Amino acid sequence: MAQEDKLFYPDTVYVSEARTQNEVFAEVSKDLLAKGLVKDAFLENIMEREAGYPTGMNMAPLSDRLPNFAVPHTEVEFVNTCRLVPVRLLRPVTWHDMISPDDSFDVSFLFMILNDDAEAQVGILARIMDFVNASGVDAMVDFFNLDDPKSIYDYLVGHFPQRAE
Repeated sequence: MAQEDKLFYPDTVYVSEARTQNEVFAEVSKDLLAKGLVKDAFLENIMEREAGYPTGMNMAPLSDRLPNFAVPHTEVEFVNTCRLVPVRLLRPVTWHDMISPDDSFDVSFLFMILNDDAEAQVGILARIMDFVNASGVDAMVDFFNLDDPKSIYDYLVGHFPQRAE
């Protein structure tokens, strides 16, 4: 993987016992802020953005075995880098549906997008969907059940699709 294409870093893979969106956002944002990866207003903005434009992905149409996930993100001015921050939720957290915002369901994994380049946003979202769709149900069930940061990081580095040239 070319360095400019690197989206995952071992120090920003999380396993959380949070019970709500706000708890997980606060927990992860605190560490990201301490590392200088986000700006002071990141936490407030990600909570506001998620409330107005939810990012839950209902996987039931693909398979009832796949857990749902979400792709929370903010505007580019609230981050200082470009990376994907995987967050495994040990307790499912209620999230609203990206397609039908009035609907909600439990989510057990986040791909939190930190992106300081507005033009790259769509490409990152497409790569997440390619990763899930191309991996197959059995592989995704195994991946979404990983519960240690090193295993999650190693799996993503070995299986996440490269950026299209």
